[in-house]
Parts: sequence; structure tokens; C-alpha cells
Amino acid sequence: MSTCSGISRSLVLSALVGMGAGCGAEPDSAVAITESAALGDVLPGIDPGLFAEAKEAFDAVEGITDGVGPIFNERACAACHSEGADGGAGVNIERRFGRFVNGVFDPLANLGGTLRQLFTVANFNNPNLPAASRGRCQTGNPTLCCVPLEVEPPQATIRNVGRLTTPLFGLGLVDAMPDSFFVGLQAAQPAAIRGFVNRVPVILPNPGDPTQSIRSTRVGRFGWKAGVPTLLQFSADAYNNEMAITTQSCFRGTSLNDFALENAPNAPNGSVLDGCDDLAPRQPPAFAAAVGLSAAHGAQVDDAVGSCAGGRTEIQDDVFLFAAFMTALAPPPRDFSDQVAVSRGQPLFTQVGCNGCHVTTTFRTPANPAPIDIGNGEEVIRVPGNFAFNPYSDFLVHDMGALGDRIGNAPPDDPALPGDSLEVTRRMRTAPLWGLRFRNRLLHDGRASDVATAIRAHDGQGAAARNAFNALSSANQHNLVQFVRSL
Repeated sequence: MSTCSGISRSLVLSALVGMGAGCGAEPDSAVAITESAALGDVLPGIDPGLFAEAKEAFDAVEGITDGVGPIFNERACAACHSEGADGGAGVNIERRFGRFVNGVFDPLANLGGTLRQLFTVANFNNPNLPAASRGRCQTGNPTLCCVPLEVEPPQATIRNVGRLTTPLFGLGLVDAMPDSFFVGLQAAQPAAIRGFVNRVPVILPNPGDPTQSIRSTRVGRFGWKAGVPTLLQFSADAYNNEMAITTQSCFRGTSLNDFALENAPNAPNGSVLDGCDDLAPRQPPAFAAAVGLSAAHGAQVDDAVGSCAGGRTEIQDDVFLFAAFMTALAPPPRDFSDQVAVSRGQPLFTQVGCNGCHVTTTFRTPANPAPIDIGNGEEVIRVPGNFAFNPYSDFLVHDMGALGDRIGNAPPDDPALPGDSLEVTRRMRTAPLWGLRFRNRLLHDGRASDVATAIRAHDGQGAAARNAFNALSSANQHNLVQFVRSL
């Protein structure tokens, strides 16, 4: 573990870190990598006061009056992302389900799929919820409602699939990378292990009329399926699906419809919620039409008010603050405590083919990265430009064979997207290896407790590297593992 003082240090790591672009490329000479001194540090050049404001929103516990519910997984960002420091991975494992019909993944959208939330406002011990609302079912009084726990429906043939909380350190730098960078990584990979670029539909404000939207796509890079293109969308998605706080706004590069509808237990979005979302104001059909939803959904666009042309609400500000907190987090520090093993393991990492997907390419942010607005345009958090870093991931999805979770990635509320085939559902995003030693569980479902076990679970496009690792001597396996743990 690094013991240097201060927020950051500049390292010249030509042997251990700075590797050239492309699989198996020769090391760059004297690549300068700026690295945090401790887990959870802020990136250099970011105002500590703005970071503290963003962290406060990240740590805040939301209540029913803030829009939590009716079904949710947690009430604070930090409740899931806390391993090692605020922004880390966590012990929480969310659960997914679905089925295949005629070879195509069916998310069972009409039965609540694919995410099964763990709590409801009627079953969670929340002091903000009026006692009269606990355990009661609607009997003509719209303020009294019993929202049942969500269950996996009997129609699901793929059940109880785990998704582990991912760490957030350094992801603002990844967010700043242009789409073309990831396309270039894909093009450089051998055909046998070439990843897939996941282009995600997004909605952007119309430059000519900010109350209207235009559709586009961006390269997904976050989440276990690389289904999230920006940290702002990651934040809005977490508020909607983990804390069940709906939002609507012209968020740059996000999909509006994903976040403006409530989740209902084992039912279509909003279908059983009229009068059951206790303390959140409901909006008229005209409002729904103004933000691009059908009039029938007006009653469920409830936690955030305002429009694309108006100012942001407090909840919308919190979504930006969560994105700003993630943006400002520095990459995890390296660990050089076992330099002999690390130096021996580094060439083995390339020899067995780990670098085919966990690329050793040096990333570098653009000269002038786009900012995250945390104050309606008045204050911004922006990652440093021309910043070199090594996450050890291509952020693409790969067919992982038996290791793939068989859960589709196409949003169930977007009829323009076809269902995923079995092969597509086996695709998983390459997990960044930096900071891996701070995690107690590995792989998407947390099944592995150590690096060697995680490597041996690889399949599909990762099978060749797995077999090469298994063929190493026990001493060389140890050295490779120590190199991975040093990242």
C-alpha cells in the first residue's frame, strides 16, 4: 500500500504500469500516471468544497418524503458503495430474473422484471412512514396502501441471478473518454476474443427547443453489461431502480423514460401504484406529455416536478451531485509491498492473455473534458484534462460462456430494441482490475473470494486465458495474482 502523503503523486512506472496501446504492446517509456495516495481521494484540481457537497448527497439517507418507494433496495448511495471507502464496492447483491421464449430473452416486464427489489415502503422500518400506512391495504383511502414485497414470478426460468455492487473509483476519468476510444480498443483485439461495443440509446435535449428531445446513442461502459453510457445516467438509474426515486429532466446523454416511471411489485411500471405512492405528488397527463410520456403515465411521474425548460428540483440536484461525487473520485492507489512477485507477475499477465480484455493500454482524458453541473450551471466538477490512467479493462462486453448470467440488457420499456439471444445474454463487461484488492467478493455475482478462483471461473472468450493460467506453476500463478492485486 502506498504510504506517500498528500492528495496525489506523479509516478513514472514504465515497468509496472505504463503499457502501450494494444494487446501485448511494448511498455511506453516514462508514462506519467497520477495516482491517489489513499482510497477515496479526490482527483487533483477539483474544489474540495464542491466535492464535500457532492459527498454529502452521496451519504444522505432518503425517506418516503423524498420519494423513496414503493419498492426499493436501499435508501442511500453509500449503503451499497462503501467497501474500503465511500464509493467502493459492497456486500449488497441485487437479484435478477427472466426467461427465454423461442430463443429470445423475455424480461417478464409485465411481472416486474428483471430486477427484484428487496424492500417496500410497507415492509421497511422507516420512521418517516406514518404508522397507519404500515401493513394496510387500500380501502378507499388513497393514503393507506399495502405494497407487497416483490417475488420472483413462477414464469421465470432464470432465477436468483446475483449482481454485485461495483466500485466507483476513477470512473469519472472513464466517463470522459470519447466513444471512439473504446471502438479503437475493440478493433485492436484478435477476432477470437474481440469484444462487443454496446451502443446505448440516449435522449438529448434538442438544441433548438430544450423542452423537446432527440434520440442518439453512446457507447455503454458502466454496469455489468456495459448498459450505462455516462455517470449521470448511472446516477439517475440508481435513484430510480435502487432507491425508487423517479426523476425527469433533460439530463445530458441519458434515457428519460428509464427514470420517470415507478417500479411496481411484479407488475408493469405504475400499473398498481395510483394512490399507493404515499407522499409523492402526482402529475397531470399534460405534464407527462410534456416530458415525452403517454398521458396514461401521468400519475406515475411523481417524485420530480418541473420540466426540461424549468429549473431543477432538489431530487434532480441530488442526481447531479451523485454523478459529481463519482466524477471526482480518484483511481485507487497501487500496492508495491511485494515488488518481487509483482515484477515477475507482470509479464505473465500478458503471457497468459489476461491483457486481451483487461487491456494494459494507457488511457488519457481529453484536453478539455465535459463538466458535471452541480448548481444549475453555476458550479461544475470536471476531471483533469490529459490525465493518464490504467483501469485494466476495455469496458467492452465479451461472451463469457457459462460465466455469463443469461440476463438480457435491452430495456423492457423500449419496444424499438429487440430481445437478446442466448449468446448476447452471456456477454459481460470486462471488470476493471484496479483496486481489486479492496474487494471481498469478485465476479458479477460475488461467487469468487480470491483472484485465482475468479480466473478459473472464466469461460467463453476468457477460456484460453483461464487454461493458460491453470498451466502455470503454482509459483507463477502466485506471482500473476500478486500483480493483479497490486493494481
